[in-house]
Amino acid sequence: MSDAILESVLTCPHCGHSKQEIMPTDACQFYYACEGCATVLRPKAGDCCVFCSYGTVKCPPIQLERPCCG
Repeated sequence: MSDAILESVLTCPHCGHSKQEIMPTDACQFYYACEGCATVLRPKAGDCCVFCSYGTVKCPPIQLERPCCG
């Protein structure tokens, strides 16, 4: 995974709180609790994880054009 960017800034669509996070390389992250408003974020329809929906960078498997969360 050396070609993938592993850090992404997640932004809550409810309160606008942003935080830089390190993405897992071996699993999808389906839930993320916002530290600003405590809303639990879930992926949007058609996205595999919260990073693909709310992050500045897509998850590593998607970046590398590999299957994700099969």
